Amino acid sequence: MFYVILFAMVAGFLALRLYAVLGKRTGHEQPLPKPAEERVAMPPVTRTIEALPEARDSANRTIDSGAETGLRAVVSADSSFDVAKFLEGAKSAYRMILEAFWKGDEETLRFLVDDEVRGAFEQAIAGRKETGEVLDNRLITIERATITEAGVEGKVARVTVRFDADIVAVTRDGEGNVIAGSLSDAVTTHDVWTFARKLRSDDPNWKLVETDEA
Repeated sequence: MFYVILFAMVAGFLALRLYAVLGKRTGHEQPLPKPAEERVAMPPVTRTIEALPEARDSANRTIDSGAETGLRAVVSADSSFDVAKFLEGAKSAYRMILEAFWKGDEETLRFLVDDEVRGAFEQAIAGRKETGEVLDNRLITIERATITEAGVEGKVARVTVRFDADIVAVTRDGEGNVIAGSLSDAVTTHDVWTFARKLRSDDPNWKLVETDEA
């Protein structure tokens, strides 16, 4: 019993000493450093469409408000879908398809567009060949690419993109003479193209399935 009382007294003495050193605040203490997770507030990484919308009044907006619900459906059906990467791919496809059409490169078109669109392109190419006309068009720049519609129809995802671009459009005859257009003047064009892809397909590529003008 004597040792118990002695240990209790020692413990009480140490507690008082600790209080004297640590328990009082003088107003000059340095603030304790915060844990790393509190000091750096990293934004959450997410694949949903909420991470991508831009301000509604932004001139560089890449997603129309009316397309957001459809894009969420696409993301839900295909977890690998990435809006930013899709738009970059769509701009590359826009350039490649236009250049293939202008050159009459039907082989390239076969890999980039579906049967219906390819048929319309090939018909136009055949018409140029009959008249001996040659297109000397050049895509100067794509000013803006905006997703205007999106959705899932059955097992197919569809995304519509509006392209605002500057194009030099020149038509030459069989002898190379300019019969329409000018190499010095770029024309502003507004194309609305719809791309589609079968969900759960091994082929990750999207194909052009519809074209229109804005």
